[in-house]
Amino acid sequence: MGLLNKLGQAIGAHAVKESEPAWPTSRRASNGSGAIAATGSHRDPKMPELTRVSNALKEFLWNLDGLGRGTLLDLGPAWQTTLNFFIERGFRVTSEDILRGWSDFLAQEESKLKGPMTAEDYAERTPETLARRFLNENLRYAPGSFDAMLLWDTLDYLEPKLAKETVAHLTEMVRPGGVVFGLFHSKKPAGFQRYRVLDTTSLQVLEAKAIFPAQKLYQNREIQEMFGRFRTMKSYVSRDQLRETLFIK
Repeated sequence: MGLLNKLGQAIGAHAVKESEPAWPTSRRASNGSGAIAATGSHRDPKMPELTRVSNALKEFLWNLDGLGRGTLLDLGPAWQTTLNFFIERGFRVTSEDILRGWSDFLAQEESKLKGPMTAEDYAERTPETLARRFLNENLRYAPGSFDAMLLWDTLDYLEPKLAKETVAHLTEMVRPGGVVFGLFHSKKPAGFQRYRVLDTTSLQVLEAKAIFPAQKLYQNREIQEMFGRFRTMKSYVSRDQLRETLFIK
């Protein structure tokens, strides 16, 4: 039985580990000059993929135009395609696959349990406590560290309490005037997808093995409440049931 199942918060079983991106560990940083600290295979996995036009990506880049040597946090796998795209534009890029990190964190927490959970175990492993401990251990960046973030559709796959804590945590890390690019499903997704930046107007969408099932479909009002500290929110609705959303702090 999974840890959150024991807490009465069903999130589904962990999936078999998917094929790895260019750099398999959860955090990868570049220095903006093309040198990237990385290990493992440099070959992208063979995943079914398609290309979609992204109006929000075009505006995301427009907001970053003229920034110079900015900083960007990619909250998905460290795809070489995406890294190169932003490095060539002078950005220092950090990648932290938050869904993979959350999965590993829950597995570690479950491995600590010996026998039935005690009252102390429950107190230390409520959804709120787990969320805060995970964020403090895995997203350790100073306030205002980033000019831009690629959030992708991460929030749809996180338990709602963790999603709310994640947005609050990320908000502190975005500098005033910074931009966040997010995706939200308007219908329950048929499969799990990863994303890469192909060019200034296009994303590659790759089918992948699910890490978690989709947890929640967010309405505009709920998204506005979560990102209440951002001064601007703009959404683009597409035919593939993905809402592209920009948040400017």
